[in-house]
Amino acid sequence: MADVARVAGVSSQTVSRVSNGDSAVIESTRQRVLDAMKELGYRPNSAARALKSGDFRTIGVITMSLSSTGNVRTLEAIANCASRAGYAVTLIPLDAPTQDNVRGAFTRLDELAVDAVVLIMEVHLLDTKSLTLPPHVKVVVVDSDAGDRFHVVDTDQHQGTRMAVRHLLDLGHRTVRHLAGPEESFAAGRRQAAWEAALRAEGREVPPLLRGDWTPESGYEAGLQLAQDPDCTAVFVANDQMALGVLRALHERGRRVPEDISVVGFDDIAESASFIPPLTTVHQDFAKVGELCVEAILRELRGETVEGGRTLVPTRLVVRRSAAGPWGTTAE
Repeated sequence: MADVARVAGVSSQTVSRVSNGDSAVIESTRQRVLDAMKELGYRPNSAARALKSGDFRTIGVITMSLSSTGNVRTLEAIANCASRAGYAVTLIPLDAPTQDNVRGAFTRLDELAVDAVVLIMEVHLLDTKSLTLPPHVKVVVVDSDAGDRFHVVDTDQHQGTRMAVRHLLDLGHRTVRHLAGPEESFAAGRRQAAWEAALRAEGREVPPLLRGDWTPESGYEAGLQLAQDPDCTAVFVANDQMALGVLRALHERGRRVPEDISVVGFDDIAESASFIPPLTTVHQDFAKVGELCVEAILRELRGETVEGGRTLVPTRLVVRRSAAGPWGTTAE
């Protein structure tokens, strides 16, 4: 900094002001300092500035799994939005969703010096009163049951499920089977509850559900069971990857989709339009979820009040060719 000051003919304090973007420096002086920095190859030490100011321009993200479509796409959206706002992202993945692991992740992020934390937790965990988070850390939660303790951003699981079930009932199906996600998953629980509520609201039979683990392999195993049920004409699958497995099993067992069994998924992954047949599914706006998380974090960092509770991002039904009436009538 002293070398820059000497070459530019200014004080070290003026160099510091230019480095920190102080608008009080007149433009001609600023340009001399910038030219001197370029000539000498000088770059301000952002780490040192952060330690002095306490503003690290970094958002920590704690997530349980990077194999989940929702987690990966939400993380991507958070990283993109944070980058546009001039923030970096530090990721701490958890190998198991235990309270000790969550506490340990917060300790690591505290050591790495982050300004705020986004928790992407798809399991039932944060409603337990024994989990104590550091009081000084600003936290936003994605896809969990944190109640009113934190600001939670999630897609509207109930709305999406109701649209999927309603679509199948409107096509003429007497009832709808359901392949649910893992029991510990918060999103799977919401979709299962909404499926049952949608059927009961219409006075329809609630058939036994099947359960998978989000993977195509578990969808395939469930699909083999569905193929053996002559009364099954429609199934709502809790995610598109399991729906892919269901489609394969039905094909192998000679059950045509949608002529014999209609299939509707959830997520609208990029590949779902290329399934055979193209999958009717519920679209989740993960980009919006990530954007709202970062917006909430930035408001907290500006000292604004961010209330606890839930912000829901609307879903929409994407109608393709995997659902028809129970006699093969088309969705159109």
